[in-house]
Amino acid sequence: MARVIFLHGPSSSGKSTLAAALLASAPSPFLHLSIDHLRDSGAWDPRRYSNWPTARAAFFDGFHRAVGGFADAGNDLILEHVLDTPGWHADLQHRLGAHQVLFVGLTTPLETLQSRERQRGDRPIGSAEADFHSVHRGLTYDLSLDGTAAPEDGAMRVWRCLARHDRSAFFAPVR
Repeated sequence: MARVIFLHGPSSSGKSTLAAALLASAPSPFLHLSIDHLRDSGAWDPRRYSNWPTARAAFFDGFHRAVGGFADAGNDLILEHVLDTPGWHADLQHRLGAHQVLFVGLTTPLETLQSRERQRGDRPIGSAEADFHSVHRGLTYDLSLDGTAAPEDGAMRVWRCLARHDRSAFFAPVR
């Protein structure tokens, strides 16, 4: 059984910063998976797709399969993802059902999200606000963290929670 730390929150909420703090303090090797890594490496560029809305479904189906495959192979994971599309949560519940998942929700004030989004310049303006209003709806987390707090503090809380964690709220039905 792999351990999966699932970092969930709006775009620009601090998932990557927390993931870096987790990797720096990990007591054993964890593989960090993120769509941003694919984009930043040049392996994936949605602008190259003439019909991204159609290609998007296949891309994320492949990403979810890869996440499940890495976990099934025994890799402990830090996963950054935004469950912003109907069916994705259920798909990942199925793919990660045999593993220990810690579902971590990052909450960040809207003004901070908007400021980070402008500073980053690699996202469509407004995507963080759209996420802010929808991505946490109906979800229950094993651990909720403030996306503006010190990432090292968040990482310590994640490691403590993972050590004593049983069945994840990730597998609960969406309300």
